[in-house]
Amino acid sequence: PWVFTVAGFTGFGFTAQWPQFRGPDGQGHSDAVGVPLTWSESESVVWKTPLPGQGWSSPVVWEDQVWMTSAGQDGKSLHALCVERASGRLIHNVTVLQPQDAGSRHQLNGYASPTPVLDGERVFVHFGPRGTVCLNTDGKILWKNTSLPFAALQGAASSPILHEDLLILTCDGTDVQFLAALDKQTGKVRWQQTRQHLEQASQRGPIARMAYSTPLVVPIDGVSQLVSTGADHVAAYDVRTGQELWWMEYEGFSLVARPSFGNGLFYVVGSVKLDHHAVYAIRPGGKGKIGDQQLAWQRSNGIPHVPSPLLVGENLYVVHDAGTAMCINALNGEVQWKQRLDGNFRSSPIEVRGRIYVCSEEGKTIVWEDDQEFKLLASNQLDGSLLASPAVAGAALFLRSDTHLYRIED
Repeated sequence: PWVFTVAGFTGFGFTAQWPQFRGPDGQGHSDAVGVPLTWSESESVVWKTPLPGQGWSSPVVWEDQVWMTSAGQDGKSLHALCVERASGRLIHNVTVLQPQDAGSRHQLNGYASPTPVLDGERVFVHFGPRGTVCLNTDGKILWKNTSLPFAALQGAASSPILHEDLLILTCDGTDVQFLAALDKQTGKVRWQQTRQHLEQASQRGPIARMAYSTPLVVPIDGVSQLVSTGADHVAAYDVRTGQELWWMEYEGFSLVARPSFGNGLFYVVGSVKLDHHAVYAIRPGGKGKIGDQQLAWQRSNGIPHVPSPLLVGENLYVVHDAGTAMCINALNGEVQWKQRLDGNFRSSPIEVRGRIYVCSEEGKTIVWEDDQEFKLLASNQLDGSLLASPAVAGAALFLRSDTHLYRIED
């Protein structure tokens, strides 16, 4: 495997590991060779392992370990789970937090939805306002931080990310809204940045201030920009200090999708009206409030709430929660095709060597070709429901259902 550095993260090549939500680059891409195109409960399943508790965090992979989180006792027992990659055996089930109050959640969310992040030596699991925990790969707890409370009305969803020696957390509650950087060695807060530009949201009430997106770090002109969507705006921050660099206004809250970057543009899901979502293609390099001069294009029809868009070259794929997929020209925002899929979708699509994979709530994974015309390649049914996003490592897909973890490989 070859070594790469992206957004300050150094690790093995895309084919070997899947260390965070949406993979090594945080944008859902893999160059793995030999990943299956077709499978079923009786075909190409190397192993299928039942998982204790309930959780929607996506699997992450490093060498022979696959990590996830789960919750038991109605959210009052929070766990880090580790499955052995070769055998499928559950090797760690560590109770990391036992909150007295599990808090509220949306009916489609759980108590263990944020995806862990790995650096090869440590495992970082996050449960929103309930706390953040670091373990080593033997399952030993190294530190806990429960000093960053906020009101997550619909439960936690934003996943933690790593940048060099920092663990970045997004805490956009109904009471307070901020980002925080922890020292990954100690768990101590290195910086904390309160969200600005929420005047209109505040007038609409507490619920209009919440958001659930996972940020993306991209180096721009020598500065690593942490781009994060929140209520009523998207903003970029200097990841080393937390200082805001630029921001763009929209109207809306409860943003979930993770930003993407390519073609010299940030692709951000915001809103045009409270709950009507839009994709904005933003030119980097602005300062302070940016407007039309930094906006390459925007599109507000058929844009999903939960699944993150997938950028593959000059094609931007979006899969609406209700099951309609679109391919958008990433340079000008024009729709190249639109296709009704079978099912409902909460997971985010990924790309593996020109194939697009997306999982439905009904347990089906649909695969099509990266092209300016829709070309269906396969439709693969498994038992249970798939809300977690898929992971790829080696020549295998790792799919988490509501009850099991699958290793899919020819």
